[in-house]
Amino acid sequence: MNFCIKTSCCALGILFSQCIHATPTMFSDVINPSSNQNLSKHDWRNRSRSMDKFIDDLLGKMTLDEKIGQLDLQSGYRGVTGPFVNAAYEQQIRNGNVGAIFNAYGAEFGKRLQTIAVEQTRLGIPIIIGHDVIHGHKTIFPQSIGEAASWDLEAIQLSAKIAAKEASADGIMWSFAPMADIVRDPRWGRVSESAGEDPLLTSAISVARVKGFQGEDISRDDTIMATAKHFVGYGASQAGRDYNSTDISEHRLWSLYLPPFKAMLDAGVTTFMTGFNDLNGTPVTGNRYLLKDVLRDKWGFKGFVVTDYTAVNELVAHGYAKDEKHAAQLAFNGGADMDMVGQTYLKYLKPLIEEKKVSEARLNDAVRRVLEMKWRLGLFADPYRYHDDKRAAKRILTKENLAAATDMARRSMVLLKNHNQPLPIDTKKINSIALIGPLADNRYDMIGNWAGAGDRGAQPVTVKEGLESILGDDVTIRYAKGATHSYLLSHTGMSSLMGIDVPVSGQTKEDLQSDIDEALQIAKTSDVVVMVLGEDQRMSGEASSRTELTLPGNQQALMEALRSLNKPLILVVMSGRPNDLRWADSNVDAILQAWYPGTMGGQAVADVLMGKYNPAGKLPMTFPRSVGQVPLFYNHKNTGRPIGSANPSHTPVEYTSRYDDSLNSPLYAFGHGLSYTQFEYGPPTLSSEKLTLKGELTLTVKVTNVGDRKGEEVIQLYTHQKVGSITRPVKELKGFQKLEFAPGETKNVKFTLTPADLAFFRADMTWGIEPGEFDVMVGGASNQVQALTFTLTD
Repeated sequence: MNFCIKTSCCALGILFSQCIHATPTMFSDVINPSSNQNLSKHDWRNRSRSMDKFIDDLLGKMTLDEKIGQLDLQSGYRGVTGPFVNAAYEQQIRNGNVGAIFNAYGAEFGKRLQTIAVEQTRLGIPIIIGHDVIHGHKTIFPQSIGEAASWDLEAIQLSAKIAAKEASADGIMWSFAPMADIVRDPRWGRVSESAGEDPLLTSAISVARVKGFQGEDISRDDTIMATAKHFVGYGASQAGRDYNSTDISEHRLWSLYLPPFKAMLDAGVTTFMTGFNDLNGTPVTGNRYLLKDVLRDKWGFKGFVVTDYTAVNELVAHGYAKDEKHAAQLAFNGGADMDMVGQTYLKYLKPLIEEKKVSEARLNDAVRRVLEMKWRLGLFADPYRYHDDKRAAKRILTKENLAAATDMARRSMVLLKNHNQPLPIDTKKINSIALIGPLADNRYDMIGNWAGAGDRGAQPVTVKEGLESILGDDVTIRYAKGATHSYLLSHTGMSSLMGIDVPVSGQTKEDLQSDIDEALQIAKTSDVVVMVLGEDQRMSGEASSRTELTLPGNQQALMEALRSLNKPLILVVMSGRPNDLRWADSNVDAILQAWYPGTMGGQAVADVLMGKYNPAGKLPMTFPRSVGQVPLFYNHKNTGRPIGSANPSHTPVEYTSRYDDSLNSPLYAFGHGLSYTQFEYGPPTLSSEKLTLKGELTLTVKVTNVGDRKGEEVIQLYTHQKVGSITRPVKELKGFQKLEFAPGETKNVKFTLTPADLAFFRADMTWGIEPGEFDVMVGGASNQVQALTFTLTD
């Protein structure tokens, strides 16, 4: 990690720098669809005469019903004994009415379904088998938001690569990931699947995941197709409530929400998935502007578009379609090629074609795209290539995979606070640890939500087990549950009110107090208290939005009781979102954000707590002081009455943009993350105070590890355009470098800016630059930067 490669993200106006240990990531012309790409030999986007002839011949043989069948995606089921489909569904496959299936994994089971498709249908067209391989298949890596906190593209790409190797050995050839929704509201449950709030970081991470899943050749038997989801704007759901409407200006859509999708498209992602949301009044599943005008015509996407689960049917509930037949017409003509689960295409495309409301040319185009991906996967050459039982034993849950999961989990953790350095725990100074909390010895929640085929029973390593493996008999570990991590009994009335199951503690008030009393007793006789608190994993993910961000159950009461003992108090938080940690920040000595760390998460947490690994994670999303600040993000606008020194009119403070009962600033800023060592930034310098239209500008800053431990630091570069034809954010992430430093080591860190890195969508929606003054800022977090000024000249 001694050298760095600098690559320019010209079309986004961003500079991305990464260490040489990571795969170089180029964002060539992310927004401008006219970029010329030199495709590698095995890139699926290359045309093949043999493929074209094969598909032409096959299409010529297909009936209308067989064509429509290729556009139907159905779901299998999971039972106690494994995956299954019912007899009616098997008959659909025999009838040629299924093009793909998901929730069906296992080499043997997949082979049985593939055998029906290939050997018991008229044309023998194989099916694509997909699954939600989000952050691992059976070896589960940290929740996606946790991986993003590593800011480590090489590690993230490796986790996706391992997930693909395991999934492809288990009969899967298609993943419904990465989710590249920009998220700025932590109430939304699907924060856990995201890469956070910033378009540069999300773009870089999404590209790394696409490359990890797909490799350089999707026809290899150890790679799988990736899916860019959810196209687009789903992360802006109003009030943070899942499936809700979104309303996004054109500038914000193109500047913030679309860039990660264009980056994935340029990186070669094979499929796109529509979102559940409506965008500015038009549901995206039937949005011709997005799916055809932008994705197909402007960006030139060559793969196929799949809807989300029953999203076509839901056009009726949106009030956009009068019935499901009308919904099928709108979605299909809008550009959605494959219908997930809803069977609207299966039922209605034929009569719609007969009524001339859908053209057969449009049908042929959609079917061709699906068949081409089957060709490129190698399914026509060998439909059983993903169904080798022996391969699964060699690729799944291997020592190497588990070691990578441990490493990724450690890299994901963010040290939020470490007042007076109670971390790492010094075994020379203590004899006992009180390990307290509902997540301290918990396997079920360790792997988080959307955990693929991960085992929630015996496989995950708990924090208790991780500490025991390190400490052995040298330090006594006393454990108590202490609290619940689900909703309290007072919330149970919601179940009958909403007609759904809400996770509840299942304990009486007496039980809850008894748990706290037990925790107090073991804490009194221990030298240090480690609390492992957070959310039930079901409180994150799809359909898991919250109105509060505080730790659930009686965890607050537990923390307050333990604080009264005046013992060193360490908090480990497991959750899939930023939580309200105000009280903890003021009263707890150290806080480690561990997210849901995966199969090896307990070992990773223990490694960090005991100093076997020096945490280096940085927040990919702002932590608010309270839910009342939401949405809160670092690259906001200044307003005409900003608070503080940026207020040029010297307006009295009571008439500035502020709260009466809170600071404007977040509890923990985007990019924040501490280390067991300390990094000192020298004064940055610029190669020039002027940047010409054909020139470049280099910022140099000396960064020194002034502590006595080896550590990694993410050096972050931000810019601010002082005046523009539209108002500009107070700062924007333009680049970052993650570097490792030996104790006492100093490095000259350089970032190079060109005018293209300062381009943006101007008032008239053209992409380009505007000369003027800029601030350029560098530091270890978005709120801890040093600034210089330069001028971009004509």
